[in-house]
Amino acid sequence: MKKLLFFATIFFLISCNNKEPKSTVVAGVLSPLSKNANNNSFNQSFAKLLNDYYLLKDNFIKENDTLITFYAQQLKLDADSLKVGELHADSAIVLTAKSSAEGISGELVGLLGEKGLEAKRKSLYTLSEELYDLIRTVQYSQEVVYHYHCPMAFNEAGANWLSNSFEIRNPYIPKKMLDCGELIDSLDFSTIK
Repeated sequence: MKKLLFFATIFFLISCNNKEPKSTVVAGVLSPLSKNANNNSFNQSFAKLLNDYYLLKDNFIKENDTLITFYAQQLKLDADSLKVGELHADSAIVLTAKSSAEGISGELVGLLGEKGLEAKRKSLYTLSEELYDLIRTVQYSQEVVYHYHCPMAFNEAGANWLSNSFEIRNPYIPKKMLDCGELIDSLDFSTIK
């Protein structure tokens, strides 16, 4: 036992006195994702996407099923042809934007496959949230986009939509509560250079 204690003490002393330099790991400095103002080609394709979204939303207010279908098809074409490759941003932002545009396109396929207006309105809600996320990702700077919430939609489950107007025009309960809603966010990226 004394020999074991003796050898453990010597091993400990040798280990502590080891003068070899320690290897160090240098962590890279992480920088934030960079984003610059978008070019005209991207801005034009995004403006068309937003405009067709607003027309789709307005036809939910009018409850015009034919024009809802038409603008959903237009919006799908816009999402499929959105020029995300021309974003002035890090590749992570470009990939996120591309994924969001694909999600919007997929949701529009779902909306077009729905039979009833209420089911289509639920797709509009999901579509609105995906578009909201896309606007924040690409930081579209050509106009202010308002993000509204109606707490009464879908039997008080609530739903959101986007608008280019400060005036509340509810696409979920237009006949009963056209002006029901509250502003929950406004997106204004006009200061990005």
